[in-house]
Order: sequence, then structure tokens, then C-alpha cells
Amino acid sequence: MRLTKSAAWALALTSVAFFMTALDALVVITALPAIHAGLGGSVSTLEWTVNAYTLTLAAGIITAAALGDRFGRRRMYVAGLLLFTVASAACALAPDAALLIAARSVQGLGAALITPLSLTILASAFPAERRGTVVGIQGAIGGLAIAGGPLVGGAVVQGLDWHWIFWLNVPVGLAAAALAMSRLLESRGPVARLDLAGAALATTGAVALAWGLVRTTDVGWGSAQVIGALIVAAMLIAGFLAWERRASEPMLPLRLLRNPAFAAANATGFLMFASITSAAFLMAQYFQLGLGYSPMATGLRFLPWTLTPLLIAPAAGALADKIGSRPLMVLGLAMQGAGLSWVALGATSTASYGGFVLPLIIAGIGISMAVPTVPTTALSTVPSADMGKASGVQNTLQRFGSVFGVAIVAAVFSANGHLGSPATLIPGFRPALAAAAGMSAAGALTALFTGTRRSPMPAAGEQVRVPVSPGR
Repeated sequence: MRLTKSAAWALALTSVAFFMTALDALVVITALPAIHAGLGGSVSTLEWTVNAYTLTLAAGIITAAALGDRFGRRRMYVAGLLLFTVASAACALAPDAALLIAARSVQGLGAALITPLSLTILASAFPAERRGTVVGIQGAIGGLAIAGGPLVGGAVVQGLDWHWIFWLNVPVGLAAAALAMSRLLESRGPVARLDLAGAALATTGAVALAWGLVRTTDVGWGSAQVIGALIVAAMLIAGFLAWERRASEPMLPLRLLRNPAFAAANATGFLMFASITSAAFLMAQYFQLGLGYSPMATGLRFLPWTLTPLLIAPAAGALADKIGSRPLMVLGLAMQGAGLSWVALGATSTASYGGFVLPLIIAGIGISMAVPTVPTTALSTVPSADMGKASGVQNTLQRFGSVFGVAIVAAVFSANGHLGSPATLIPGFRPALAAAAGMSAAGALTALFTGTRRSPMPAAGEQVRVPVSPGR
């Protein structure tokens, strides 16, 4: 595939953003036992180290997409890179768990600007018939971060200190921001009034929901704290939907969710991310605390699962352009569910790692088929004018899937075991990983309803906005 100079820069720089955010999430997961040893706390402390970032990322994505449409996608993308970089430095300097979690929250806000705009900038730089291929290529580059994240995290924690995993983002973020300002074309979506009331309702509802899910680990599902938080979340989310239904320029056009294929693709993405993040969260603890591997050895043992996207995602994206995305999503998520179930069945305190290699490869091949095809499917079902908001919706739901998945498996783990020793960890790990496998299998079922459309349907009378020059 031949690329123009501007398209090549769009692919390279948006992949850098994907690389940073994917690397950061998995670097932290591998470092969790070291963070736990250094700062103390319970399973819920570990959850918040992951979920503080994911929550603010999820809560801010739709607003970030709207800001990009209004003020310029390149401009807001660069702002996100700079905010992410500054927050990474704050994480590296954090002396205690509270400040680390606070800095992770700010880091998530930067990622909220980066994530939807990187996909929109990339999709806008290529014709519709090539989007599956280029998203697959980006997925492969992101796969390098997925493959390297646990290994880099383990090496840094073992050779230096866990604080240094955040310093990795600083030079990359600064360079990416400078190049994005000079090399990316500026583009905007349809000019619309910012839906501040909708953003406030969505954000507070998301915070209440995540708080309720995470608190189950410490106080249980029947606690007044949890029940109250979930009731408040339900009321706020219902208020958000009611507001969006009557808003003249909503941040989330509800007609998008009335599209069955778009809704199914987003349900699939939600469950896919729930399964991936929760399984990584659990296996990092199992390899280190259950089997006694060092952080770096743990990173190496993730490779059969995490290396495969680098090899398979480009081919999966190109194949989706020819046969459609649905077969790849269904088969891929079913394979990951099967692989994770196999690991759960074989997990003991004396298990040999060799017995996990084949199921991890099966899970890795499966998720490599789904990762590039889910976003392609979501964007291919909407008009080009709605692509920015559609990108925001699918990225938001995927990140909420991560929060949901970690909260669910942590609750299952805490109901059956705890972190004290291998003997107490294994009884919690096995059913919790089985729950992660079940989420992947559920994603395969929702993928059946995504349809087979391969290119976006333009709206009646729609004019595709041409990117403007960088203005250098």
C-alpha cells in the first residue's frame, strides 16, 4: 500500500500515541506487586492504580472528541500529549499511593484527548476502503507496546525502581507533540455547541459507577456504599440519556446507539477490553506471587499472549477489508476465551509454565484478530460526519470495559482468596480468570450481531470535510 507523505506521518504519529497509552497500562500491571510492596495497601489499592487512569480516560473521551471537532483535532491531540507527559513525570515522582493515584487520574485525562483523536486523525487520512488495513497496521505497532509492556515494566522494576516506568513516557511524549504540531494536518468535525451539561452528567455518572464497582473489593456487593453509589450512577446515567434525547446539539447522538450494528460493535469492544485488562491484572499477580517469578521473568512469560498482535493484527485488518469483520471478531474472542479458560484450569502453585504456552498463544492469536476489527466495524457503520463522536463512544465504552472487568475479577478473587501466599492466591485466581474468559466469550456472542458492512454510509447530502493545511 502506497502512502502519501501526510498519510505516513498520520499513521506514524497516531501509532506513537497508541504505543504510549498501551505501554503505560501494561507496564503498570506488571509493576503492581512492586508498587504494593513499596506503598502497601490492599487489592483495591492495586485496582485504583489501574482504574484511576482508565476511569478518567473513559469519562473524558466523548468530550475530548467534541473538543477536537470544535477547536481542531491536531491542536487537542498535541494538548493531550503534553498533559499525558507532565502527568507521567508526576507519577514517577509520587512518594505515596494517594499522590500516585491522583497523578494517574491526570494522566488519564491526557490519554482521553489522545485516544479518540488519534483514531479520527488516522481514519480521516485514508479512504474508507483502506481503513481496515491501516487500523491493522496501527494495531501491529500498538501490539509492539502490548508485547513490550510487561517485559519493559519487569526489566525496569527489577533493574531500577517502579517509579522509572513512568519516566519512559516523557521523552516520547515531548517528541511526539513537537512532530505532531509540524507534520499533521489540522482538521475539524462539524461545528457544534459544546454539550457541557451532558459532559457533566456523563462524567459524574461514570465516577459513581466505577467507585461502586471498585469498592466491592473492600466492603462487598451488599454494602450501603456500593448500593448507594450504583443507584446514584444509574440516576445520573439516566439523566444523561434524557438530556441527550432533547439537547439540540448532543455530545452523544442517541441515533448512533439505535444502529444495531454500531451498538453490537460497542458491546463487543466493552467485553473485549474487560477480558484483556482483567486477565492481565490477574496473571501479573499469579506469575509473581503464585509461582515466584521475578518481574522481568513475568514480562517474558506474557509474550506468547502479547506478542501475537504485532504479527497477526496487520493481516487481520487486511482480511477484514475483504471478508468483513464479523467472522474475525467472533472467532478471535472465542479463541481468547478458550485460551484463558485453559490457563485457569491448569493454575496451581506448582504448575509448570510450559503448560501455559499453548493456551496463551491461542488467546493471543484470538485477540489479535479482534483488536483491529472492532474499531473498524464501529466506524464503518456511521456517516463520515459522525466519525469523531462515534470514535469517542467506542473508545469510552472500551475503557469502561477495562474498569468493569478489573472490578468484577477483583471481587471474584476477594470472595475466594487473597494476596497473602500462593496457597491463598490460587483459590481466588482460578475463578477470577474464568470470569475474564467468560467476558471474552460473551464478546464473541455480541459480535454475531455486528453485521457485515465494510464501508461507511454517507448521510444524505453529506459533504466530507477536507483537512486544512498545518499553517506553518
